[in-house]
Amino acid sequence: MRVLVTRPQPAAERTALKLEAMGHQPIVLPLIQAQHFVAALRAGFERPHDAIAVTSAEAIRVLAGLGPALEPHLATPLFAVGAATAAAAADLGFTDVRVGAGTGEALAETVAGFLGPGTGSLLYFAGLPRADGFEHALRQRAIDHVTVECYRMIPVDHPPETLATLTRSGPFDAVLLYSRETARRLVALMRDSGVDCADFSGRYLCLSATVKEALPAGAAAEVAIAPDEESLLKIL
Repeated sequence: MRVLVTRPQPAAERTALKLEAMGHQPIVLPLIQAQHFVAALRAGFERPHDAIAVTSAEAIRVLAGLGPALEPHLATPLFAVGAATAAAAADLGFTDVRVGAGTGEALAETVAGFLGPGTGSLLYFAGLPRADGFEHALRQRAIDHVTVECYRMIPVDHPPETLATLTRSGPFDAVLLYSRETARRLVALMRDSGVDCADFSGRYLCLSATVKEALPAGAAAEVAIAPDEESLLKIL
């Protein structure tokens, strides 16, 4: 199948290799890219904290930008939203990685098993834009936390004719969508290009229900059973 991969680099290339190994034909079209704020990390680490939390692998890539300055923090308990982010943290050298069940709300529940009201402080390395589920759940549990915005996802500009060129030989068999912001950018590009979602692809495969909500009602959208890439690729 011809599959459009819309996630940012470098993750898009890794996904493309997986698709090729599955016998598909991937086309990579990143719609957003990360702008890293390493100085914000340095300032964040100066705050007293007992644990770290991340809800994306992008935050791990920003942490890698600290280089040797990260070493004093590698033994600090790190809470990761899912298995992929946890694996990235372990690869970077974190030695006490605790894995949530794939959502911000579930990660807050995992954190609550370690930190409670008045028992310590959490340093949350986050991006913009982001869903507020994790922070809201932390507030509900009265867990002391500080959010450090260490990256921002910014649009990748494509000329309006891009989508028409990509579908010159026919619509895609599937489009992979990993975030609400990426879905929003794709919808905006289709609107600017005068391309109908049904003509662009027969299927829109979404990492979560939140991603699906950003698509128009006419899109044939499906949601992965769990918010991870393995589950997403299983519904291809």
